Amino acid sequence: MPKIDFEQLKQRSVKIRDAYHKLELAHHGSQWTVEEDALAFLTDAGLVGRHAMSQQGRWPKENTKEELEHKLGESIWWLTVLAARMDLDIEEATEKFLSKTEKLLG
Repeated sequence: MPKIDFEQLKQRSVKIRDAYHKLELAHHGSQWTVEEDALAFLTDAGLVGRHAMSQQGRWPKENTKEELEHKLGESIWWLTVLAARMDLDIEEATEKFLSKTEKLLG
């Protein structure tokens, strides 16, 4: 499977979010707010936890690999979208976090 870089991630994520905004307008008359996007991310992050438990044999559901992969990818997508909507650069935020944490841990 081909790899994507941060620039592709950002561009494709925003394009997909724009398509969802159109659906929200058609179905509800307004686009989701940043806060609603954040809540949707938290919901998906919770599902990552549940699917991880299942994948590790700690929750009674089988064959969750596909669902786990989907929710992991969706969570990265949500974080990318949230960063863009709040005028933050996800690549810069990630680099700052990694560098700070590496320095802290030596």
